[in-house]
Amino acid sequence: MKQFMNSKETLITEAIDGLVRSAGGALARLDGFPHIKVVVRADWDRARDGAAKVALVSGGGSGHEPSHAGFVGKGMLTAAVCGDVFASPSVDAVLAGILAVTGKAGCILIVKNYTGDRLNFGLAAERARAFGLKVSMVIVDDDIALPDLPQARGLAGTLFVHKIAGALAEAGADLDRVTAAALAVIRSTVSIGMSLDTCTVPGSPKEDRITPGKAELGLGIHGEAGIEQVDFSGARAAMGMVADRLLPHVGMADHVALLNNLGSTTPLEMSVLAEELARSSLGARVRHIIGPAALMTSLDMHGFSVSLLPVTAEQVEALAAPVAPPAWPGLAAFDTVPLRPLPDGLAPIQPEPSSHPLRRALVERCCKALIAIEADLNALDAKSGDGDTGSTLAGAARALMGALDRLPLADPTQLYRAVGVELSQTMGGSSGVLLAIFFAAAGDAAAGGRDWIGALSAGLDRVMQVGGAKAGDRTMIDALAPALAALPQGVAAAAAAARDGADSTAHMTRAKAGRASYLSADKLSGHNDPGAEGVARLFEDIARA
Repeated sequence: MKQFMNSKETLITEAIDGLVRSAGGALARLDGFPHIKVVVRADWDRARDGAAKVALVSGGGSGHEPSHAGFVGKGMLTAAVCGDVFASPSVDAVLAGILAVTGKAGCILIVKNYTGDRLNFGLAAERARAFGLKVSMVIVDDDIALPDLPQARGLAGTLFVHKIAGALAEAGADLDRVTAAALAVIRSTVSIGMSLDTCTVPGSPKEDRITPGKAELGLGIHGEAGIEQVDFSGARAAMGMVADRLLPHVGMADHVALLNNLGSTTPLEMSVLAEELARSSLGARVRHIIGPAALMTSLDMHGFSVSLLPVTAEQVEALAAPVAPPAWPGLAAFDTVPLRPLPDGLAPIQPEPSSHPLRRALVERCCKALIAIEADLNALDAKSGDGDTGSTLAGAARALMGALDRLPLADPTQLYRAVGVELSQTMGGSSGVLLAIFFAAAGDAAAGGRDWIGALSAGLDRVMQVGGAKAGDRTMIDALAPALAALPQGVAAAAAAARDGADSTAHMTRAKAGRASYLSADKLSGHNDPGAEGVARLFEDIARA
């Protein structure tokens, strides 16, 4: 797999320098490359600041960005000790970090529960104490995926510890109080993750162990396998499964949820997962949320994790305290969706519904025809556009079917207008606007006395006037215009004309409207325009009826 890196040997040192260089002077690093990779607060003076405030040192293997170096700053970590990808830093590296930032107030090491981290941080702590420094160490073990494991893994719940301990340290709490607060968070925090794909370790072949149609539940943050592969059927079921695994571990108290992106899950998907968390069995217990955001990642893993912490008022205050690191998303209330009424003019007057069995059957037939060809049109659109023509038309068709009971089916004039309004509200993209204009103009023409063919033709004229496209420009008009022209001879003639028009677009190597106008001739040649193909398929389906 191609990656934006030079070599795996220099990947981490170059990434650290890039982070520090772009931090606006907020960060610095110790001069110990390549073996000692430590990022520190540039504004921290261990003699001055360390005399009054406890230092926080954390770290571990790289590949979890922005953890850990991305959370170095006022109010969170004082130093982050970075290892190679998924590898614990050495004892000397950890000791260097401790010595660089620890003053009279001492420091706390926040360590995830992995053998290498426990050993290296633990030995470094012993050596630092031999220098006369006050050092405490806490182990984060928030993973609940493996209940019989004697030592649970540390996951994204570590960020709760960083934030709450960091807030107390910044406020001047002593080492004993900061350590006690960290231990209280650790005892209460639970986490579990789910992924659709494994991560890509730089310089190594990708392990494709997750079978198609499956997701992996309870996986770690180093690409290690989860407890089981489960059927994947969408965001709701995925979040529901995660919530059900967490539910036995939480009480009835108010909780803060940390919704973590494991690496390559898109912001759009993460927002859907946030909504599904609210609808899940945990939703009523979550009062605040951190994220959704990439906080403790696993390189490019396509997954998410949820961490839960039952909180006191003091902990909420600590989580909400301002911090310097820009990677921290902050604490937000997790409540109902606020609604505001639509502005005047956007809530149209609804026409009086009326019944007309034949027209209802025709509208249903058209809608079902468009839904049936969704995948075909998407595949065709992917060759010359963004692959969504079928979904756009099918989505509008589903919405129109859902509106049948409130449509004025017995009044053609009002029916055209009502369809136009429905499409303007439910159909996205330029095609939604154009079809809304088409039906609105058809309604106006029908009100002026035009028959149904004349009304539809008037709608086409208005679309060409507003949209600027005409026959020969490689759009749906290449099928729609000849179909309407042939309609007086019958639906079969219209279907044949629409098919000829759609097929002619495969030979048009220059589009003059739509996204296809940005493409070269070789990308267009041999492929029908998806809009025109949709029109042709629709008329053919009506003709078969």
